[in-house]
Amino acid sequence: MKILLINPEVPNTFWSLKNALKFVSKKALLPPLGLLTVAAMLPKSFEKKLIDMNIAALHDRDIKWADYVFISAMMIQKDSAKKIIERCNKLKVKVVAGGSLFTSFSELIPGSDYLVLNEAEITLPLFLEDLAHNCAKPVYKTELKADMRKSPVPLWELVDMKKYGQMGLQYSRGCPFNCDFCDVTNLFGRKVRTKTTTQIIDELEDIYIHGWRGEVFFVDDNFIGKRQKIKHELLPAIIGWMEKRNRPFAFNTQSSIDIVDDEELMMLMARAGFDGVFIGLESPNDSSLAECHKTQNIGRDVVAAIKKIQQFGMQVHGGFIVGFDNDTPNVFDKLINMIQESGIVTAMVGLLNAPRGTKLYQRLKNENRLTTPPPTGDNMDCTINFIPKMNIHELFGGYKKLLNTIYSQKYHCKRIKTFLKNYNFDNKTKFSISYYDLMAFFKSIWRLGIIDKGKIHYWMLMLWSATNLRRLTLAVRLSIFGFHFRQVLKNIDVPRELTLTSIDESSKPDKS
Repeated sequence: MKILLINPEVPNTFWSLKNALKFVSKKALLPPLGLLTVAAMLPKSFEKKLIDMNIAALHDRDIKWADYVFISAMMIQKDSAKKIIERCNKLKVKVVAGGSLFTSFSELIPGSDYLVLNEAEITLPLFLEDLAHNCAKPVYKTELKADMRKSPVPLWELVDMKKYGQMGLQYSRGCPFNCDFCDVTNLFGRKVRTKTTTQIIDELEDIYIHGWRGEVFFVDDNFIGKRQKIKHELLPAIIGWMEKRNRPFAFNTQSSIDIVDDEELMMLMARAGFDGVFIGLESPNDSSLAECHKTQNIGRDVVAAIKKIQQFGMQVHGGFIVGFDNDTPNVFDKLINMIQESGIVTAMVGLLNAPRGTKLYQRLKNENRLTTPPPTGDNMDCTINFIPKMNIHELFGGYKKLLNTIYSQKYHCKRIKTFLKNYNFDNKTKFSISYYDLMAFFKSIWRLGIIDKGKIHYWMLMLWSATNLRRLTLAVRLSIFGFHFRQVLKNIDVPRELTLTSIDESSKPDKS
């Protein structure tokens, strides 16, 4: 049987880093880890091809080659996924669809012949068994959670690693916290399930054998969910493997803010090669954090916590949200100050949205505040799917002011300098300047140092960084990220007037 696996296109968004990747001649940030894992679950007798539409075009001849097209997508890929399925339907090739988009919003994308939903380690074998007996059903879903110890090594030979900025790897699923706006616990549960340490070392070895050298992203929603297991089993094994292989990778991941409470954990992560962590910080207001049940963040000195993590050799990428019921118009200036003082260079600020299945969605539904369009999956496209408590003009106006400030060349370069002053390079035992580093530097001189309006800030940063090669290399990299963020900002269209035509009549609040 011939199986074509297709990863739909991701538009140019904050996390796509498309504009930044051009500086190092890469096509996309990450390969489709889910599809590569699904490919490894298919029988070895099947012929498999993978087309990542962020890397290469999809031709009709590719679709005609296949007996079945497998497609997996997130919400941000909705438009591309819809077009792919329409093409497959027209060419009369059957479609098998899965992933978070189809698990949560299958009705938005009609045309699939089979829906294999939830966690594929459970539902895919059931589908394949029925397919072999010519009795496959239209929908396969489950409330059960997969045993991660049975998840296979992804089929890396299906992708051209040279086209990507990072490789991906998953250690765990689930998150012990229960933030009311987040659909992670709805999809994966609050019980953290992990692979074995042996599995992770095998996956690292497989990525290494396939020729990768560079960044590896642990895609876990909260990497430190099983803290003791990580400290006493996983990280010591990674440290040993990294030393054996001459430290070929640099790792980054996602974590909750309470990582700062465990110095032993941070030290082990730094020794293992982790130099970046994304943390959902959300809001400078404890009342807003309490509103969304972000209990682990309440009562903390966030700036001090971020600086401490940086001093352990890990850059903090921060996620922030505005639009909580407890937010007032001063939240925008408070966020600007927090971001600048902490030196969080990669600061993603989005408007609050309520994904289906979350506690926030249910609360807003009960309050008749939901609007009809679901969230788009783009953190920064200036859409909101509920009626906020803050005046909508103040919300949109303050949001646009915040973005224009923190992503400006002036503020972005100031933030890089604040970060680099505090960042501890001592844990970075290996350093070299690659061909891609040189390419990025010379391209940045042209684009950021000559063409950009704020070029004076770029040059001031470069001159300040020039006395230390490690610092200079990182300053160039982060300046390029800033260029990408400003390009994305150009496409954010904040409406001058609020139109309520999209709001379902039954959802409108009673004016009385």
